[in-house]
This record gives sequence, C-alpha cells and structure tokens, in this order.
Amino acid sequence: MERRTLDRWISRLGVASREMASDWIRSGRVRVDGRAVTDPGVVVAARARGEPDGVILARCAQLVVALHKPKGYVTTRVDPAGRRTVYDLLKGLDAWVAPIGRLDRDSSGLLLLTNDTDLADRVTSPAAHLAKRYVIDVRPRILDEQLAALARGPELEDGPTAPSDVQLLAHRGPTSRLALTLTEGRNRQVRRMARAVGVKVQKLVRSAIGPIELEGLASGAWRLLTPDEVAALS
Repeated sequence: MERRTLDRWISRLGVASREMASDWIRSGRVRVDGRAVTDPGVVVAARARGEPDGVILARCAQLVVALHKPKGYVTTRVDPAGRRTVYDLLKGLDAWVAPIGRLDRDSSGLLLLTNDTDLADRVTSPAAHLAKRYVIDVRPRILDEQLAALARGPELEDGPTAPSDVQLLAHRGPTSRLALTLTEGRNRQVRRMARAVGVKVQKLVRSAIGPIELEGLASGAWRLLTPDEVAALS
C-alpha cells in the first residue's frame, strides 16, 4: 500500500497545492478516517479518507491548461511584490492548477498548468527528454561560431548543457532571430546559454512543449488540452 505525507496526499488529488493543503491541515480543517490531524507531515495510507470541512476528498478530474503567457507576468499564485501573475489570466477556470515548469517574468509563450501532479512530474523529469522550442532575438548579431557553440552545448556554472537544435531564422540590423530546441529544463537556461556564447537575449518566446504548440493561442488566452494531447505528453 502506498504511503505518503498528508499534505502531499491531498495535493496529489489535484484539489490544492501542497502549501494550501498544509494550511488546511494546520488550521484544523482536515480529518483522516474521522480523526483530526494538524500535522502536514504525518504519513497516511493512500486509501485513507480525508475530510476537509467534512467533505470526503476524491481525485479531481484531470485538467491540463495551455496558456499563452505574456511578458510581465510571474508564474507564482501570489507575488509579494504585487506583480501580475498568470492566475490573473485564468478567468473562468474554476479549479486549482499549478505550472508545469516555469517561464520567467521577461519571457512569454506557452505555459502548461495542471492539477495532475503525477503528470507534472513526468513532463518535467530529465528522463523524459521532452523537447521545448523557443524563438529568441539576441544581440549583437550572432556569428557562425557562436551558433555552433550553442548547438554543441555551452558550459554553464552548473555544468555543460546537452547538445541542442539551433536554427538561424533571420538577421535584423544588430540582432538575430533564432529557433532553439532544448530537452533540458534548467533555470533560465536559454538566457544563460546565450550569454555563455557572447550574446544577450532581447526577446524570448516559448513556441512549443513536446507536441503542444503555441500557434493559434492569443496572448493572455488559455485553453484546455484534449485527452489526446494530454496522452501525447505522457
């Protein structure tokens, strides 16, 4: 029988984040098998019956959302600095979801969110080698040897990067536009790779995650993935 901590067990049901679940538990809202529990770290069996406010928890229907994140939004639910978050854009979605990976505030493009933490773990696992495609503008105009260095995988402070697919799309004055496909997911990796070969990212748009494309989704808009699209991610 699978066993896990109570806060993780609740979050795995897709009804709340682990942090939200911990708050529920500490505030005395959760009973397990009829017994009040206030320690989020208590280990429970997967078949235990949890009752926040007297309601038996059951796994929520799986939801996966594709959002076209605009520049200027952060991916946290609440930002202490008062910046806009991607949750401000999810109007009409009456369910808890969390980002699968991240896009920093200065980047835009495809962001996936889900209430299925198992799916999120699979998608973000390094073992998945799920391709993520970006279109970036860099400055100054990139040279052939710098393109080759990007493709080989430059050395970063946390180790060398894996080889990647890089295509030069256009030169525009002092800038160049590139298409870059990665199978890693390190923090701010694209920007750090560009800096390592001597250019700076001016604009970054994530255009695809695996088989899911950004094309056709307006900036700030979202849609639910179809069952076939979700299956293709797994």
